[in-house]
Parts: sequence; structure tokens; C-alpha cells
Amino acid sequence: MADGICGNFVSKKINKVRWKPHPDRDVSASDTFITGSWDDSENELALWQFATSGDQEGDLVNLTSVPHLGDVTELKFINAENFVSSSSFGSVKLFRLAKSGIKSSWSIIEEISWNKLHYFEHASPWENCSCTAFASYDEDIVTVGEDGRMVLLTAHQRNPVRIMNGADSCSLHCVCFLKYNQVITGNLRGQLKVWDFGSPNSHKPVSTFMFSGDQVTAMCITQHPTQRHVVLVGGEDGSLTAWDLRHSRYPVNLLNAHPDAVNEVKFHPMQPEHLFTCSASGEIWHWNTTAISNAAAGGAHLGRGGSGTSMPEVDGVGWLGGEASKHRLEVFSLIPALHKPINSLDIDRDSLVCGCDNEAIYLLSNITL
Repeated sequence: MADGICGNFVSKKINKVRWKPHPDRDVSASDTFITGSWDDSENELALWQFATSGDQEGDLVNLTSVPHLGDVTELKFINAENFVSSSSFGSVKLFRLAKSGIKSSWSIIEEISWNKLHYFEHASPWENCSCTAFASYDEDIVTVGEDGRMVLLTAHQRNPVRIMNGADSCSLHCVCFLKYNQVITGNLRGQLKVWDFGSPNSHKPVSTFMFSGDQVTAMCITQHPTQRHVVLVGGEDGSLTAWDLRHSRYPVNLLNAHPDAVNEVKFHPMQPEHLFTCSASGEIWHWNTTAISNAAAGGAHLGRGGSGTSMPEVDGVGWLGGEASKHRLEVFSLIPALHKPINSLDIDRDSLVCGCDNEAIYLLSNITL
């Protein structure tokens, strides 16, 4: 649960929200975040800060904003100062946050623009093709789009490193790095594909498996922070599916979660036994596998002679335990349903920020972990 919920009306439908990493994130939590809007005649990127003390505590302060061509379809920081955005117009841009002046005012500076990475062949000039998602690993970026194309970029150069035309025969909806040279994608028909850029046959997927037998679109993918073979996928039907990529023919856990599409799935970066999801039905849920992990950890102390389970292997077991795990999985609703889609969330320590189609941003503080 969360001790406090602060909502602020911002006059924009928020499609993505991301905490700005603190330069010394091991010591301090962030109080600043970036948002991207959608479904407006002029969308924008905006930098915000929540007041943490005084009479304005909990109030949202707009530090700066810039126009954005098209809907913001994804946002990610690649370090404490630089972030990347993608657009429904098929472009991807690299930005830098900078402070200047006596009053230390913020500005958002465009560094690189990769235009028309995604497009339809023989399309009309006014027909746009969305860059639906991208993933980042350090300063490497992989984008996917409605055209089924996959593009590899790096923040160090203006030209794409690699363009994979026809990577998929239908629209790609989500992508996630598994390791520095390997990604997993999800498409409109519910197919999940693993790609290895270091393979001689890198234009073909290493493996392909169905997210759902009903061809449910995979909306979002996330990887467990410590158990890299564990992947969770949120579906258009509201389902949450766990996969062990060492044996990926079938999911190891299929949960009927939200009543509508799962828009985003986030593990807590420092305590991965906690997971957070938001949905098109206007819900934010907190999933807690601590009880399962603690039970599994009981076998981790049987000795080092080979009969016990090592502690790192215990982490993540809650999502791989099948039916037995479901009975010990704790799920909490963090806010009353908003009756408008919650499109995005991000978690930093015990603070969660989310953006909604009701043109508001919410801060949930002091979440119990």
C-alpha cells in the first residue's frame, strides 16, 4: 500500500513517464521525472518536480517543456542527463537535460534526431508509421514499429548501426534487451521472438513462441533484474505471463490479471520480488512474491555440499513456481480505479509516479515494500 497519493491535473494525456536517475542513486532517490503526452494537436515532453517540503509539498512544478512531433510512444533515460523518445511519426530522438543561468533553469536540448526510421512502403506522404517501442542497453538502442522493421542505433552516431527490414510480417508492439546482443520482441499476433545480433543468421529469430493460443497482442515485456532468463509479458487481454527462456515453449505462469490491456510492467529495480503493473482499465497493482521467495530460501541453507539452492537462484522463483506460487502471491491495488487508462508508471525506491488519460499525473509515496 501507499501512505500518500498526490494527483495533479496537467492538461495533457500522459503516455509515458520516467524518473530521472539521481547522479548518486545509491544514496538519494529522484524527485524529478520526464513525461511524454499523446493524442493532442501539439504533444510535448515535460520535466517535472514534486515539492517535498513546505506549504507546496506534493505540488507538481513544471521545470521546462518542449513540443514533440506526434505521440510520445516511449521514453527511456540512458544515463542521468540523456534520454531518448520515440514518436508515432516513426522517428526517435536523443535529448540532453541541462541546467543554466543564475536561477539554474532547466532546458531540454535535442542532440540527435533519427527521422523516419519506420515507414510503410508506397505509403502516401501524409501516412505515418509509428515507432511503437524501443529498448536500450547502456547507449545501444533497438527500435520496433508498425512496419515490422527493427533498427539498431547507438547514441554515439547519427546513422543507424543496422536496419532489419521485414524483421516481422506484422506490427511489432514491444521489445526488451535480454543481454547486450540479444533482444526479445512481441508482435500483433502474439508471437514472441528472440533475436541474437551476434549470430551469423541474425536476420532470423533464434526462437519463436506464442504468447497466447488466442493470438493476443503482447503489449509490454520486462526482464527480471537478477534472473535474466525470467521474462514477464503483459497482454492486450489483461493477462500477465511469466516465461523461463531456458524452456520457452510454454509459459510457466499464466495469470488472469487486469480486466483490460496491461500497458506497462515494472520490477522494482532494487527489490525485484516486487512488481508493478498498470492497465487500460485504470488500475495500478503491486505484486509481491516475498513469501514465495522466503519459502524457497529455506532450502538455500541446507549446506554448500550441493543439496541446497543458492540465494541468487531463489530470487525470481515466485514467477516460475506454477500453480503453487499463485496461492502465495500477494496482489494489492494501490489506488481506486480511475476509469481512464493508466498508460505508464515508474518506480524509484518507495515512490511511484504514473500518467493517465484523465490528463493527470499521480505520485504514490511511501509504498510498503
